[in-house]
Amino acid sequence: MDENGSLYVTDFGKHEVRRYRRGESQATVVAGGNESGNRFDQLSRPQYVFVDRDHSVYISDANNHRVMKWMGGAKQGIVVAGGQGQGNDLTQLSSPQGVVVDQFGTVYVADGWNNRIMRWPKGATQGSVIVGRNGSGGQSSQLNGPVGLSFDRHGNLYVVDNGNHLVQKFELQSNPK
Repeated sequence: MDENGSLYVTDFGKHEVRRYRRGESQATVVAGGNESGNRFDQLSRPQYVFVDRDHSVYISDANNHRVMKWMGGAKQGIVVAGGQGQGNDLTQLSSPQGVVVDQFGTVYVADGWNNRIMRWPKGATQGSVIVGRNGSGGQSSQLNGPVGLSFDRHGNLYVVDNGNHLVQKFELQSNPK
């Protein structure tokens, strides 16, 4: 939801994101909606959505292994993380899931099949791994299929670790932008 109470829904079957405004029953397509594909006006199995204060919509585009940003009213998006094919290089993602964007435009994404959380500063061509550096597993420094993430007001990161059936809290020492 955004601060106006609009609800945003990903439809991975129709490869689009829709917005439902408070009190309205008809949705508006705000991203995708042009069949499955990898063009900038398409999505392929969108998973999670984050809406910033400017009403830009960030979508984890799972089958394209990228995070897309669609500004209000845009007919196509821009790649803000990944987009270099599936893989585990710092320029790549593998089935991205949860996505959060801070006030500086830094994108945080749960890189699902790589079992890590990545940080992509605004305008960066590659990200950095902030959690999950040691492969898949159940140790405190490992993740197994992370899907969701959120920050609290103290900057602590919470990760929904699907494969380990738990939510992990990470106290990040520093949060460089």
